[in-house]
Amino acid sequence: MSDLFSKEELRNVRSPAAPLAERIRPKTLEEYVGQDHLIQPGKPLRLMLEHGEISSMIFWGPPGVGKTTLARLIANHVEAEFHQLNAVAAGVKDVREIISRAEKNLSHLNKRTILFIDEIHRFNKAQQDALLHSVEDGTITLIGATTENPSFEVISPLLSRCQVYVLEPLGKEPLNKIIDHALINDSVLLKRKIEIVDREFLMLLSGGDARKLLNGLENSIRLTKPNVDGYVTITKQKIEEAFQRKFTLYDKDGEQHYDIISAFIKSVRGSDPDAAIYWIARMLDGGEDPKFIARRMIVLASEDIGNADAYALTLATSCFTAIDYIGMPEARIVLAQTAAYLASAPKSNASYLAIDQALSDVHNLPNLPVPLAIRNAPTKLMDELGYGKEYKYSHDFPGHFIEQQFLPDNLKDKLYYKPTDLGREKDIRERLNRWWKKKQR
Repeated sequence: MSDLFSKEELRNVRSPAAPLAERIRPKTLEEYVGQDHLIQPGKPLRLMLEHGEISSMIFWGPPGVGKTTLARLIANHVEAEFHQLNAVAAGVKDVREIISRAEKNLSHLNKRTILFIDEIHRFNKAQQDALLHSVEDGTITLIGATTENPSFEVISPLLSRCQVYVLEPLGKEPLNKIIDHALINDSVLLKRKIEIVDREFLMLLSGGDARKLLNGLENSIRLTKPNVDGYVTITKQKIEEAFQRKFTLYDKDGEQHYDIISAFIKSVRGSDPDAAIYWIARMLDGGEDPKFIARRMIVLASEDIGNADAYALTLATSCFTAIDYIGMPEARIVLAQTAAYLASAPKSNASYLAIDQALSDVHNLPNLPVPLAIRNAPTKLMDELGYGKEYKYSHDFPGHFIEQQFLPDNLKDKLYYKPTDLGREKDIRERLNRWWKKKQR
């Protein structure tokens, strides 16, 4: 299940029959294009490699931005044995075999081992657990690659042992460099006279994905017959044919991604279900990950609806679970149902404002003491000091309420949560007002 790449193998593994993206895969860090914020002089990965000290890390970014290539180049640079697993096909047994080999490398050869796991977010908890000890004691250096937010998909103990590096979509300049490099250096393309009429369109359809860019270029060349002068002229039509679809103006990793998700969020907040569903359709048609949309709706349910309709959070969370189970195309229905409900629900940002104000007080007034009456008293000494002695058990009083101070003295009259008079928050507001009046007597 593993691939080993020595320096020589890394240079000679290319085959004319391999896809273009593989044939021109960078062989050195100097050939690597993009991710300047990580590998340029003075940047984190460059400094790490210059010192010859590498730690376990996770590359988080969209497809085709150089995660696998960078992992291989790092292993080659530090002369580590390189193993690659794909999380979809690999299991705990494969991981343990590599760990066993890594232990021998370390004890007998004093040689490091890098285990690269592509799509690490697809490893289940047991598979991720199997890595923990070996990562912690340095038997292996783990490099994981994921298109999903590691905070959601990688278990906390493993995530805490890895540095997360965010890889960005490739912009016009690096994509242009990759095209030029392919035309000048690939042994297959060098034999052809190639003219690309609309480079920008080719780059736009790639969505910042170098692999998609090169595959699209190669397919466009295959679909185009040379003219009388022997030139292969790549037109917009041939590019569309190569990508097997008409272009929808939605770059899921660029500006359109942020503009359209912003439009969706504001449509829900503005109580327009029709606009919300339209923007979902735009995102799905452009290839957006439905789980990304669902995550945003979970945030929306608390930030913009809150207790005006507390069921909104339950529905949004269920939406995420449902689309994770069923996937596309059926997930579109669940997303539309949830978006329609959230947009149609009464709105409140009272909880959002409350926690931000409370956090501000915590930062500005740190370590305020807990009132004695509500402190825990697990020891005799604490009991003697009066911890918890004047606590009043709310359920022993009429209406299950008794006036009691729960905030520190400096904040005892502070109101953080101020419910609106919309939806179910109206009932909450009336109830809190009744209790507040009792406190003021």
